[in-house]
Amino acid sequence: MFESAPVWMWIIGFLLVLGPLVTVHELGHYLVGRWFGVKADAFSIGFGKELAGWTDSRGTRWKLSAIPLGGYVQFKGDMNPASMPDATQLGSGADADVDDGSFHHAALWKRALIVFAGPATNILVTLIIFASFNLAYGRFEASNEIGGFAEISAGREAGLEVGDEILAIDGDEVESFNDISRQVLMYPGKRVEVIVEREGDNLTIPVTIGTFEETDRFGNSSRVGRLGIYSGAPAIVPVGPVGAVTTAVDQSLGLVQMMATGIGQIITGDRSVQELGGPIKIAKYSGEQLSLGVQAFVSFAALISLNLAFINLLPIPALDGGHLAFYAAEAVRRKPVGPRGQELAYRTGVALVLALMLFVTVNDLVSLPFFSS
Repeated sequence: MFESAPVWMWIIGFLLVLGPLVTVHELGHYLVGRWFGVKADAFSIGFGKELAGWTDSRGTRWKLSAIPLGGYVQFKGDMNPASMPDATQLGSGADADVDDGSFHHAALWKRALIVFAGPATNILVTLIIFASFNLAYGRFEASNEIGGFAEISAGREAGLEVGDEILAIDGDEVESFNDISRQVLMYPGKRVEVIVEREGDNLTIPVTIGTFEETDRFGNSSRVGRLGIYSGAPAIVPVGPVGAVTTAVDQSLGLVQMMATGIGQIITGDRSVQELGGPIKIAKYSGEQLSLGVQAFVSFAALISLNLAFINLLPIPALDGGHLAFYAAEAVRRKPVGPRGQELAYRTGVALVLALMLFVTVNDLVSLPFFSS
């Protein structure tokens, strides 16, 4: 039997995770825009019908909207919440840095920084959380020397031995046991070349990474790769502020690499599309982590914050990465992409995002116990 967090905790966890993370994301856009003199017509948490709001002295409408799946800042000159420019904003006036408060009349580099500020704020939140934990609890360090084997061990079957020091996996250098996990976890069933040092000699040993279906206490399963080895002499090492931050950066880069690898494997068919999660799965995991306590919940929030940044930076029109792609094209062409081209791209991007949202929502529903049983 698996434990299960109640549905009301899913809802509270979802709101406590997504609400603040969306707010800080949009505040990143808003504050950098305001710094550059760009006027905001609306700042919304959620989409759709306004539930509550007020208008400040600068004319910005701050509002809470009915669909809690994101948010937006609509700057002056935007046709819609996706920041699709009004056709009148494109052309000779754009990038002239006209002092009229219009987003699309701001200099190109200013527009790029305003757009990038949202994901950057989410990245900053993740780094702050990870660095705080590292400072409070220390950094986990484990030797890349094999200290033992699991009951089922692909490494032992391939010829690895206790005392071997793993130097590299498929040409990628290994400096700590964490590096081994990163190079193995996302590649179940892959055949790799493991270079070890044994009694002063370097040996290359082919290993097929073990495939395991692991299930947590809530019944959530995932397919992962394991060598089935234990590290020698693991330890928790205290770190100062600088060490806490550099470790947080390293942890975040490792997670981003795993996200990119996972998406690539889904695209190529090496990993099931059922592993994609949407709002319902985020709510479920949020409630489960909330039930485990504050530390587990905050760690989960850091992971979701990094996911939000990663997804928003994908080069899909209507997402921040799509805007940045247009600005890169504008920098190369020395003029904006034409209104018709932008409109077609934005409409395609919105359709793609909505289709993906529908797909992952259905995927989430099918994965729930009371639907799948």
